[in-house]
Amino acid sequence: MPQTINILFLASEAEPFIKVGGLGDVAGSLPRALRALSTEDLKLDVRLVLPHHPAVKAESLKPLGMFSILRNGVEIQVEASETVLNGMPVYLIGGEPIRASGSVYSLNSALDAEKYAFFSLAALELVNHTRSDWQPDVLHGNDWHTALSMYGSLTKRWEEGTRHVASVITLHNLPFMGPDASAIIESYGLKLAQTDLPEWARVMPLPLGLWASDAIVAVSPTYGREILTPEFGCGLDEFLNSRGEAVSGILNGLDVDSFDPAVDPALGANFDILSLEKRAGNKALLQERLGLPRDPETPLLATVSRMDIQKGIDMVFSALKMMKKTKWQAVILGTGDPKLEAAAMKLQEELPDRVKVETRYDAGLARQIYAGSDMFLMPSRYEPCGLSQMIAMRYGCVPIVRAAGGLNDTVKHGVTGFVFEKAHHMALAAAIKSAIKVFAEREKWQSLQRAGMAQDFSWENSARKYLELYQSLLKKA
Repeated sequence: MPQTINILFLASEAEPFIKVGGLGDVAGSLPRALRALSTEDLKLDVRLVLPHHPAVKAESLKPLGMFSILRNGVEIQVEASETVLNGMPVYLIGGEPIRASGSVYSLNSALDAEKYAFFSLAALELVNHTRSDWQPDVLHGNDWHTALSMYGSLTKRWEEGTRHVASVITLHNLPFMGPDASAIIESYGLKLAQTDLPEWARVMPLPLGLWASDAIVAVSPTYGREILTPEFGCGLDEFLNSRGEAVSGILNGLDVDSFDPAVDPALGANFDILSLEKRAGNKALLQERLGLPRDPETPLLATVSRMDIQKGIDMVFSALKMMKKTKWQAVILGTGDPKLEAAAMKLQEELPDRVKVETRYDAGLARQIYAGSDMFLMPSRYEPCGLSQMIAMRYGCVPIVRAAGGLNDTVKHGVTGFVFEKAHHMALAAAIKSAIKVFAEREKWQSLQRAGMAQDFSWENSARKYLELYQSLLKKA
């Protein structure tokens, strides 16, 4: 008889229903990749649960009904509905706390704390109100927004003797731990446990979820090691070290069907690893669109990034300024910190024939930049995983990255790109100059491009590692 593993996958956002950032890509892809691993002997029944944000786009939505959870002894109504994505059940949880903030993430921490506490605890009750007797074997949460599900599951087991559901939490960005939610947690009838967390962390959703989870997974192996250090551990490094083998890193995947230069409709010239010569048409079109001189021999450098100090975008500006005597062009696409946006525009004013800046979000232009640029600059101060460097390689754009987090795990120095250590603009400039030297040697450059395009960043690899983790947890349980 085939074995079945039931997995309830919780996230604050997921493509194609709603997407704000990289988590939306992960939660839209990983559950489906897990389901695709099912065989005759093993069925993976993965079900996705999301908050029913007002902006969620969902077709053929069926109401599952209403139930309530208690807050300060008062019933708060939960509105549950269901849809299907490629055969996968997707549950949406609505209610006044979710409607109250309007957006997926708000600037009001109190509203977000209320919304995601309500969502996390309602998700635990949801399985008792579906049309079947389906119960999860694994509870898989993501970041602080779902962390109280792990905490609620553990405390319910202790207090009510409910069955052990294995719990996994994926860490996409450790510094974002959520606000002080102690009063809200207690208002929903959960006790604040005596934990071995630092005192300041005992009231915050993410640390509580990490403490309660059977497994803590960072989104890359290097980031999994980095969070154990004082530099990247955000004050939780001692606690995380105490968890031993429960902490690991599994690299995020990439939606290789969506990001495929052979069929991408955003490109002027489609190409693949066997028709790399067609790629040159994209560079010419991009230079023309940006108003740069059309010159195939001038290396075109690119950055597609949030304008944030974390991303090292300031290092890009400084490195380019000190390389005025070197032949290059550059395109910078992104929005964020107004000071960094202003610095980017100033750089364009200083070098108008070499630098083009677009301070907006433009997914189509981003794909054209990946397909038409020669080098992709990603000098992040820290980068849990990063997707841009994977997309760049898939599109034949050679990445120049700092040895941080997932960048260190995905780019092989001298094989698929260029990797530098120090978070300093001079180290970035040296790496760019090294790349430009190789760019002048056509065959060497094309071998870098082809090696990058040949990398397998599909979600199947990541999903298999998560499956192995689930199986080991269930064996222990």
